[in-house]
Amino acid sequence: MQGRMKKGKVFLIGAGPGDPGLITVKGLRRLGQADVVVYDHLVSPRLLSGIGPAVEVIYAGKEGGKHTLRQEDICRLLVEKAREGKLVARLKGGDPFVFGRGGEEALALAENGIAFEVVPGVTSALAAPAYAGIPATHRGLSSSVVIATGHEDEAKSASAIDWASLAKGADTHVFLMGVKNLSLVAERLMAGGKAGETPAAIIQWGTTPRQRTLVSTLAEIADKAKEAGFEPPAALVVGPVVSLREKIKWFEGGPLFGKRILVTRSRDQASELSEMLTELGAEAVEFPTIRIAEPDSYAGLDSALGELSSFDWVIFSSGNGVRAVFERLWRKGQDLRRFYGVKIAAIGPATAEELEGKMVRPDLVAENFTSEGLLAAMGEDLGGRRILLLRAQEAPEALPEGLAARGAEVVQVAAYKTVQDAGNVEELKEALKEGSLDAITFTSSSTVQNLVAAVGAEVIRASGVPIYCIGPVTDQTARSFGLEPAGVAKEHTLEGVVEALRLLIKAEETKS
Repeated sequence: MQGRMKKGKVFLIGAGPGDPGLITVKGLRRLGQADVVVYDHLVSPRLLSGIGPAVEVIYAGKEGGKHTLRQEDICRLLVEKAREGKLVARLKGGDPFVFGRGGEEALALAENGIAFEVVPGVTSALAAPAYAGIPATHRGLSSSVVIATGHEDEAKSASAIDWASLAKGADTHVFLMGVKNLSLVAERLMAGGKAGETPAAIIQWGTTPRQRTLVSTLAEIADKAKEAGFEPPAALVVGPVVSLREKIKWFEGGPLFGKRILVTRSRDQASELSEMLTELGAEAVEFPTIRIAEPDSYAGLDSALGELSSFDWVIFSSGNGVRAVFERLWRKGQDLRRFYGVKIAAIGPATAEELEGKMVRPDLVAENFTSEGLLAAMGEDLGGRRILLLRAQEAPEALPEGLAARGAEVVQVAAYKTVQDAGNVEELKEALKEGSLDAITFTSSSTVQNLVAAVGAEVIRASGVPIYCIGPVTDQTARSFGLEPAGVAKEHTLEGVVEALRLLIKAEETKS
């Protein structure tokens, strides 16, 4: 007897205004449950980067009058996918019910008998001003706020907005989708009684590292915005609260604010570096150049794990190696007890942290987070010592050669391998050619090798984009392709890479 078909359902999820961290906990959970994701133009790419390969991802974006799918087609798509028994995440920028046309989609689902759930999101009408240092309400300045559209339905023969009432009916006015009609909005507000000298601000790409804010008066904001080249998406804020920005603006002062930085780590590791960069105001452009995969054969690893007691030392050369080894142990019905009585060394604090997460405290952590640093920490005389080196299949030979030169018997075992996992190559090539990136980060030799394989060393060199490497080995690999890194992290960690970026960019800005 065949099993019953899974019942479909649609989640109308507010993805927030741009900063991926502003999606709600529930929204993120529902996104993780989806079989199908239908997303809009303003949804952060970083929210999509964690979606599994088995999930169907459909772009339904609308921008500047160009519609990938018409609204009725989107509604039809949601109904069809749900009828197939799928869990559908309809990921919408901001809040689905604040000028997000979520109500239309909910009605279509209800009329077709499709189960759905609305997960509210943070609307840009409140978040963009907040990130610009403009509170929607403030004691003594504003006790009411109204949110309106600056772009009404073109099919309307007349405006549905009572501008006279609107102008006098609230202390703070926020208009969304109003860049093209900015002059008209300002004129109608002033005609309705709003004073021309009322403070006004326009915020483009609010809550993202691309955010720009322009402060003027209601009478002059349209001309000033045009001169400055403001384009959608942007929010207009009108009211006395705008005057608070000068004292409480906070977001745009980050040391890396507005910088677009290429992150070339593996797909499942990129978010860690991206988050560090984002905290400092940068826009992390993730381009996964490598993917961590199983080694060609587990024979060597299984053999070594079966005779761990015969080794004096076990060396982990990366966090990836730690994860791969413990996952293999678990699959074989074993655990950390296999390491009883064996001394364990980690090449640096990140690797040590991974070990500690497995409840294993390393006996030795190199102070200088390189092969040379680990060799120095282990001493010159390793005669008679049997050492197991757990590493990537394609790792450099400096460490095993150095151990052997000190008299050790070295057994090298591949715990994992890295393979090329290039994203949208043509899009990246275009970004490099047009100069829209401010820095490239390399966190391992394999990220260098695979980025070069994806776009070519000549394209990288010609772009003139500064390159920052995690350590000397990665630096050497970059130079082998004719690339000249602008900086190498003093501390060979992700934090070190970010600090090198911060210091060198600050130095460049001081020069200019």
